[in-house]
Parts: sequence; C-alpha cells; structure tokens
Amino acid sequence: MTVRALRLLDWKSEPELVEVPRPEPGPGQVVIRVGAAGVCHSDLHLMHDFSPGMLPWEPPFTLGHENAGWVHALGNGVTGLEIGQPVAVYGPWGCGTCARCRLGIDTYCEDQANAPVPSGGGGLGLDGGMAEFMLVPDARHLVPLPDGLDPLDAASLTDAGLTPYHAVRRSWPKLVPGATAVVIGVGGLGHIGVQILKATTAARVVAVDTRDAALRLALDLGADHVVPAGDDAAAEIRSYTAGRGADVVLDFVGSDSTLALAASTSRSLGDLTIVGIGGGTLPVSFFGVPYEVSVQTTYWGTRPELVEVLDLGARGLVKTSQSVYGLDQALRAYQDLREGKIEGRAVVTP
Repeated sequence: MTVRALRLLDWKSEPELVEVPRPEPGPGQVVIRVGAAGVCHSDLHLMHDFSPGMLPWEPPFTLGHENAGWVHALGNGVTGLEIGQPVAVYGPWGCGTCARCRLGIDTYCEDQANAPVPSGGGGLGLDGGMAEFMLVPDARHLVPLPDGLDPLDAASLTDAGLTPYHAVRRSWPKLVPGATAVVIGVGGLGHIGVQILKATTAARVVAVDTRDAALRLALDLGADHVVPAGDDAAAEIRSYTAGRGADVVLDFVGSDSTLALAASTSRSLGDLTIVGIGGGTLPVSFFGVPYEVSVQTTYWGTRPELVEVLDLGARGLVKTSQSVYGLDQALRAYQDLREGKIEGRAVVTP
C-alpha cells in the first residue's frame, strides 16, 4: 500500500508530493498516523542553501520535523503506548545510549556514529511527518499528549515551542521580578517565546519586530512593551529599562543588525541568547559587550522540556498562532512562508 509524502529529492530544489510505501514498524519502532506537521523556516534552508557534502546526510527524505498524531502500529517489544493514542514526536534522534541521550538531551548526542542519522531526525535526513504516516525508529521519541491538547495544536510546539522554551528556561534565574526580557523577532518562534516568558517568569517582556502586525500580536500575547526595529530601537529599550538594559535578550532572528541590537541593549551580568540562524555574527571582545554578559547559542530542547511545553499548551498558557494547510497545499505553505505571508506558524494536516 502506498501513501502520499512531501519529499525533498535533491538539494537546491523544491520538494515534490509523491507516493511512497506505507511504513511498517520493526522491533522497538512505532508508526504514527500524522495529524499535523509544522512548516519550519529551516526547511527552506534545506531546499535552497545546501549542496552535497555540506551535511552528514543527503536527500531524498520526507520533510517535516515538527510532528504529532496518533499511534497507528507498534513494533515488537514496544510497551507503554496504545493504538490510537495521541502523541507528539520528539524531533532530534540521538544514539539513545550516551550520557546526554539518557537524560533526554538528544540534541547534543555525543555518539553520532550510532544515531539513526548524524545530527538529524525525522524530516532532517530521515523521513518526517509531511506524509500520511510516519515511522518513528524508537518509541522513546514519542511523548503522549496531555488531556486538552490535540495533534493540530501540539505539532508546532515540538520545535517552535520547545526551542524558545529551552532558551528561556536556561535563563530562569535571571528572570526575576523587576527583570526585563527582550524578544527580537515575533515570528514563528518569537511569538511563542513571548508567551513562555509571561507564563513561566515574572519579568517584563519587550518585543521587537519590523512589522506592525507582529508587534500587535506581541501585545495581544502579553508583551508589556513593543519597539519597532530601527535606528531608535536600542535607545527606546534603554529608556524603558531606566538605562540599565535587558537582563535577558533572546534573538530569534540572528542577523548582523539584530545581534548588534542585542549587544547594545544587554545589561551587565545578563544573558544574550542567539536562537535564530539568520547568518549574522557578533564580535565578542573585552569591550564588545557589557561586563559579564553571557553569550550563547541554543539548539532545540530536551525531551523532558517537551513534556513541560505540552503541559503549558494543554493548559492554554501557550498557543501557536497558525495557518492550516492540507497536504496537497504544502508547497503553497512553504511559498507563503518564503514570501513572509505567515503570521506565527504554518501547519500541514495530512
């Protein structure tokens, strides 16, 4: 039996909707019926920015690394899951045996030679969820959905929710009452970052974006103050913080201009976290950033953190602003994303 899947067949090409064999689970594996798959900007990089040899894996593979659905078939030896059970897929797939994977930190697996695919997962080198069915190579990558959260709302939380949650969570000690957090870029991840900050910290939240609609969305989601990106943004943020700057700055863009803004608005002893992969650089020197500002990048998040994110979603504390497309409209979804027409996140429902 065949099913439909949106597959990237080669680098520097558009994906194609094709027929593929329906996956069957081997020992320890699970097949899910896909309820929703998130459309991520990193997929555009996969389509257009990579060439053979640049990554440790190659096409063809089915796109979609933000996935949720229902258990369809269980391989031998799988316990703790039931047919029809709603689940989310933890996206990064490590070796499962190194110290970090045992803690659920597959993003930073240290035995990539024994991972299903080096530094990847479903939709990143292996077949993802832009299909009617998806093979998950190890049942440990599935997280049961809590009551009150369905696959349509859960899918984007597996990346667009988990990534900002991890970035915010690592700075919780600095997000105390009286602190200020700045979110640069209120897009697919940033608009969820605003909600996570409001739901889990006492800090005031300032949102920065070039688009009026994004700033209005940030206010609707609880931001305390919004600032249009531009030449006056740094001064306005400094004024809002009585000249001190922000205790935590989360850059969800990562361009030269946003990184410069992040550095110029950080408070001494603060955190500057680069989440976006916009290709910019931040010169770091003794006088390049305020004293004792910690500069870090983050990648995705951990499996235990995904459980926490899904709980926030089930309680209505975090919700993705999303546009929904059918599988036959998936190419249009990526085109709309490329043209900046998506507010929040796009989701494909096979």
